Amino acid sequence: MIWAQVRVAAYRHLIGKQMTLRVGLHRKSCWLHSDVVRRWSTTSRAAPVLTATPARGLADDPISIKARFLPPHHPVTLCTQMRSEDGDLWEAFGHYNTGADGTVNLTRDHSVGGSYLGCEPMGLFWALQPAPGERDGLRLRKKNVEIPLIVDISLLDGHVSPREKEIAVLAVVTTERWYMAPGVQRIDIRQNGVVGTLFLPPGPGRFPAVLDLWGMGGGLVEYRSSLIASRGFASFSIAYVKHKDLTGQPDIYTLDAYMKKAFNILRDHPQICSDRIGIIGLSYGVYLGLRMATHSNLNPSCLVCINGPAGSNVELLKIFCKAKASESDQRFWPRDEEGYLSFKDMSSPNNYSPGTQVKIENLACPVMYILGEDDQNSPSTENSNLIENVLKTVGKSHLYTCLSYPGAGHLIEPPYTPHSRMSLWESKPEKMLALWGGYTAPHAAAQEDSWRKTLTFLDQNLRT
Repeated sequence: MIWAQVRVAAYRHLIGKQMTLRVGLHRKSCWLHSDVVRRWSTTSRAAPVLTATPARGLADDPISIKARFLPPHHPVTLCTQMRSEDGDLWEAFGHYNTGADGTVNLTRDHSVGGSYLGCEPMGLFWALQPAPGERDGLRLRKKNVEIPLIVDISLLDGHVSPREKEIAVLAVVTTERWYMAPGVQRIDIRQNGVVGTLFLPPGPGRFPAVLDLWGMGGGLVEYRSSLIASRGFASFSIAYVKHKDLTGQPDIYTLDAYMKKAFNILRDHPQICSDRIGIIGLSYGVYLGLRMATHSNLNPSCLVCINGPAGSNVELLKIFCKAKASESDQRFWPRDEEGYLSFKDMSSPNNYSPGTQVKIENLACPVMYILGEDDQNSPSTENSNLIENVLKTVGKSHLYTCLSYPGAGHLIEPPYTPHSRMSLWESKPEKMLALWGGYTAPHAAAQEDSWRKTLTFLDQNLRT
């Protein structure tokens, strides 16, 4: 087993391509954005300049943010604001002091206050949180991957909060964060009962591919798949619970059959390398991926497991596979002592239903387990240890890699995705928040590092 304890590692993989502008009309202006940006009060000094490079790029690309033509050793604030697709305002800010040359460079300089501290080149993005007064329990999830997130970056005079009155706005730059690179194809799939979206990289193929599985939150989540395809792998994201186009209430056996059909749709596609298909799963998607790799003849080339179990609780499946929850259902949902929804006890290896633990000894492909040590929704440490110990016992420890991240929570997503320690799970009939865990800075570091290593792992096992 390869064990990695990691910290922030800047991911430098710029696409260097011009993105086609397709911004819709639903963008709303941010609170701070004014019609007139105040100019520097001294006429003899050049107006401050704020740059973000690249201003238009993929959401997993880092951005170089710099401010120039400021007085030396002067306090300034850099602030990001954006509107989600639901219209909610998100913002982050950092306090900086200019150098002797009157510049601020986020790849070099330290934030001394605000939403984050220290030298964090992308802190203005991963530290985004709902602005004061917005709805409780928000989590930023990209719905339409064919349009970008629009993020405004502002340079403010002094160490201030974005909500203070009489703020001097010195400069503003607008950035576009895209989830599909130019030429990536998005294809709706409704085939043989399977509901999903296939993303194909530019070109004729054939492409190595990934089956992308999320958890019991349900629905069809596309933003990880679209970014994977933007990095050269075909990616098929599927829905298996809580989607309007799905029929019936699945149990573990119907889910097995459903996953097999999804895998075969991907394998049989004329632009896919049929013998180079991996699986990436988060939460319950880990369990489903492990079942495909051990209980069938599908033979995936590799697995990426993010904070998920190696077994199941049948009662848990019954509760969450219903298309619509009732008030009586919610009374039985697992909650921690503070009332937050948490699967930590029900997903413990000690509470697996008989016969549901994956036959880990049957694994024949490389597995990389991404572990958030502060996961408050799933006993990921226990499940990681279980997989590791079984493989060690049967002489297959060489197949197992674990990336363990102190301070990271359950939802380890693509880099620069804002962290949510808790978020809304259901609003009807009762409002319920799910507890995910993690702390903002170490969680952001885990997302950045694990994404880079995931792409490397896919490269090693699907391309060579």
